[in-house]
Amino acid sequence: MSSELLVDVGDDSATAQLGQLKLTTIEDQQWPADESFLSKSETDVSQQFDASSPHLPWDHPFYDIARHQIIEVAGDDNFGRKVIVFNACRMPPQHQLDHHKLLMYLKGTLDQYVESDYTLIYFHHGLTSENKPSLSWLRDAYREFDRKYKKNIKALYIVHPTMFIKTLLILFKPIISFKFGRKINYVSYLSELEDVVKCDQLVIPSRVREYDNKLRASLKPTTQPPMSPPHSPPLPSQVFGVPLTLLRQRDPDVDPVPVVMRDTVGFLSEQGLEIEGIFRRSANVTLVKEVQLRYNSGATVNFREMEDVHLAAVILKTFLRELPEPLLTYQLYNDIVNFASVSSESQVTVMKTLVESLPEENYASLRYLITFLAQVSANSEVNKMTNSNLAVVFGPNLLWGRDNAMSLSAIGPINNFTRTLLDQQHLVFA
Repeated sequence: MSSELLVDVGDDSATAQLGQLKLTTIEDQQWPADESFLSKSETDVSQQFDASSPHLPWDHPFYDIARHQIIEVAGDDNFGRKVIVFNACRMPPQHQLDHHKLLMYLKGTLDQYVESDYTLIYFHHGLTSENKPSLSWLRDAYREFDRKYKKNIKALYIVHPTMFIKTLLILFKPIISFKFGRKINYVSYLSELEDVVKCDQLVIPSRVREYDNKLRASLKPTTQPPMSPPHSPPLPSQVFGVPLTLLRQRDPDVDPVPVVMRDTVGFLSEQGLEIEGIFRRSANVTLVKEVQLRYNSGATVNFREMEDVHLAAVILKTFLRELPEPLLTYQLYNDIVNFASVSSESQVTVMKTLVESLPEENYASLRYLITFLAQVSANSEVNKMTNSNLAVVFGPNLLWGRDNAMSLSAIGPINNFTRTLLDQQHLVFA
């Protein structure tokens, strides 16, 4: 993985190079379509809306953008930062895409996360001479994203960079700030992404995976990059990535609320309620892995000894995200995504019914978490975490589709449900 943008090329030669570059070969442009143009999570509710974009009606202003699934949200990375994914291969030909709307759609996605640390992953393979935006659009797009967007982006990973994209960045070097330039990283192979995010949680287009395999096959055996590490069998005392029912069976007190949630919430209730931006900051990835290993080894973890509020916050979010099934369960996915259609006077009743249908462990853990988050929002004048802000952070960690990633059209309803749950928690859990 490389983050160097230090090669100097004069403006004239860079422009000449840019004009001569071929973005992809003809062979690259003839990839077969993905096995499924839609994510499984979107087809779950296809009976409600048009199958090509079930969460947005056909007359929605962003319908034409959302249906291509160019932009997706994929949970948190290994540092506890939200992950936004941009898929170049899903961009249709220029004449079929309103690039201004695409820019507004991207801004709409980022607007939900720019107050928190976040990571942007750009899959470059599949950008061709037919679907690439103009240079003037790219320049205007960079300028459109003011400091609000650039301040909390901690890293931009460009996967499978080509000479075109590297030359483009050199060409744009005069307008790219030094600080932002240091956040740009080139990723040559998908396996390198494992240092940043678990690739299983990304819905990587099949043509991107195919291309990665081709790159690997073209290398000599001595220069082969490491493959993604295989999944190791769970430890006897494994805590992360284990079903709630099993965790309850192992608990000495048969407590339905897992020990990770009890430890983190207990510590944060004491020392985190007045911390500005709690749940919005990332943590040291080495410390996160160390704490996970201690839990998975059956050791006791004492956050009071570490005195790191953001570490505890990231551990809580990571635990929820790594559950084999989301806390709100796949069974409730359709009901929650379509919750906006419920009349306002019926929402509390419907929400109470949905929540009470959860398995006992899920219900107890959800109630424990939401009760704590209500304490956090009660201190929002100090910590700046209102119910809306908390919903943006926790919505994607409470529910996701079976394929893990979510488009903006899916995540909006999930966040809205989470916000309503926080607003009405005193009635829902009465």
